[in-house]
Amino acid sequence: MDELSATEPLVSSHGNGKKKAIFASSMEIVLKYTIWVIFISWATFIFLYPSEFVDAWFEKYLELTDGSCFGIEGSMFLAFSAPILVIAFLAIEHLLISGDVEFQVRNCRMKSSKRPGFRLWTFPVLVNGPFGVVSAAELIGILLFLIYVIWAVYAYTLVNFKALSEFQLTFQEQCYLVLELTGLRLGMIGLFCLVFLFLPVARGSVLLRLVDIPFELATRYHVWLGHLTMLLFTLHGLLYIIAWALQGELLSEVSFHDTFCFRLSILEWKTIGVANLAGVISLAAGLFMWVTSLPPVRRQNFELFFYTHQLYIVFVVFLAMHVGDFIFSIAAGGIFLFILDRFLRFCQSRRTVNVVSANCSPCGTVELVVSKPANLQYNALSFIFLQVRELSWLQWHPFSVSSSPLDGKYHMSILIKNLGEWTEKLRGKILNGPKEDSPMVPLQSHHANITVSVEGPYGHELPYHLTYVFLYLNLLMCISNAYYDEVVRYENLILVAGGIGISPFLAILSDILHRINDKKPCLPRNVLVVWALKTSDELPLLYSLDMESICPVFSDTLNFEIQTYVTQESEPWLWYKGLLFDACMVGSPIIFGGVVVNLWHIWETKASTKELGEDDRQNSGVMQDNQPREQKESSECCGATSNIVRYGCRPDFKEIFGSIAERWGHVDVGVIACGPPTLQTSIAKECRSQSLRRKCNHPIFHFNSHSFDL
Repeated sequence: MDELSATEPLVSSHGNGKKKAIFASSMEIVLKYTIWVIFISWATFIFLYPSEFVDAWFEKYLELTDGSCFGIEGSMFLAFSAPILVIAFLAIEHLLISGDVEFQVRNCRMKSSKRPGFRLWTFPVLVNGPFGVVSAAELIGILLFLIYVIWAVYAYTLVNFKALSEFQLTFQEQCYLVLELTGLRLGMIGLFCLVFLFLPVARGSVLLRLVDIPFELATRYHVWLGHLTMLLFTLHGLLYIIAWALQGELLSEVSFHDTFCFRLSILEWKTIGVANLAGVISLAAGLFMWVTSLPPVRRQNFELFFYTHQLYIVFVVFLAMHVGDFIFSIAAGGIFLFILDRFLRFCQSRRTVNVVSANCSPCGTVELVVSKPANLQYNALSFIFLQVRELSWLQWHPFSVSSSPLDGKYHMSILIKNLGEWTEKLRGKILNGPKEDSPMVPLQSHHANITVSVEGPYGHELPYHLTYVFLYLNLLMCISNAYYDEVVRYENLILVAGGIGISPFLAILSDILHRINDKKPCLPRNVLVVWALKTSDELPLLYSLDMESICPVFSDTLNFEIQTYVTQESEPWLWYKGLLFDACMVGSPIIFGGVVVNLWHIWETKASTKELGEDDRQNSGVMQDNQPREQKESSECCGATSNIVRYGCRPDFKEIFGSIAERWGHVDVGVIACGPPTLQTSIAKECRSQSLRRKCNHPIFHFNSHSFDL
């Protein structure tokens, strides 16, 4: 038997730690499968609710639970809203266990994919159309909702015609009744869509964190659901108005205390049943929000869209009054989660942060460096909401963080392009502030005379420029004492930016360099940055990243290329500088040569003795002064392996992706696009084309969008 070491404990805690890890991972899997079972059962129940079989079963359920202390309202809430609340509670437990184990950050084994393949979330299927760039997974979700609406309309239509056969009505009366019943059914379908409407806009929702969908991506789903919900509610109201108008009940005459007066059916407010006036107010508020959220209105006047969207309070309150607590219980769960998230965000946003510096560059970009709260943890692709109280107490604007969390523990930086009224006021506020006299700095630095509040961060739980898929735990690995989570990483990245879209990529590059400098494993090997900008005034944004100072030896492990396209400028003329230099060489000896030589001879005679004594002392200083200058010049080209700047043209993505396909081989390539919708559409189209038409030895391009359009 080997002798025990003097420093080794008699009872090792390694076994206990492994048992705890296995128990925690087992609980994590149990929670995950429980959440999926509850969600699938709940979604299936909602999907099949229009059928006669499920409707009859639900009627029996209500009869059995009618005598409970909660009544029919409690039964409705338990069937429709309670499941999503239970899922949210289990999601919190799941995230807490995942955070305690910390396999996703510390103990995960990351590896490159040996067999490149397609991913539902990163393969763009639709690139042109009203939905923008749609991945395969998103297309499946869209089709499921469309199938549900079509199926529900069909099922309810059958129920309506079956109800008509039970009454002896004239053809005209049947038409009126069909209109009212159809309006009723469309309102019910819209109410089921409302169940999901508020879930994507809960920014800090545990549900979004559970499925790792960032808020900026989930906002699109809220927009799509909003259009569908308001279309159904609008048809619901129109069909009732048409039916009442045809029957002459829209404006009917009634007797009250022997006098005649007129009554509008749409203005009725019944104490028992449906309150029509409340429905009119709710629909009017919804229509205001819907119209102002349309792209033409929103892009021209964002503030009108922002303030009008606060009418959601009126919309929800009067909707509850319109349908009553019995029906409103269907959508109460999702609305409650949104209200809870809004309350927590309000508590977080009350705190202010210190402005370390505020700089304005010549291209109109503002760089804010703010102090980071101790409990704020972000990734290289995270974004935050900013409020500047001197400009507005109500407006919060989203901005990507341009610094890596590894740049510093106590501060973070944000780049803000002057693109609207709010950003113009911010730039003017900074320019009019007290200045710092710093002639050595090319930017105009100012003392910040602004009060800033930060809300967030939002985005992926992990820096997804390093990873793209998580493989859930295999229980057999636990039994065989080989417990780990596998995280497959991107070894090859293409970052495509348009204008200020370079901001989050500065954070990515800085993050990668810090990880290389810290000798962390599993990092990208090839990185290509494609940047399209209008004028060369914006070039210092990228070249401000001093890669050599962060990691002097990054070129040994990272193949880094930059392709910059200045679209609205021609290439600078350089020939005239050479001609001017030659003219000076010829003319200066003739014109100024004699005078300069005489003055030089007089000065040299007087200073020769002193110069000889100081020569040796100055040599070392000159050598030291030259070293930072060389570093600065190298930082101006950003330290890239290849740095190409083209003027007067746009990037040819077919040529760029085709060249990458030939050079990088059969690998997975992560493509992240940040810029206007037209740029993202072009990149998504090329990713789809290259992946579908690729050869056996060519890569698969995975499209990821980092959008500013919130």
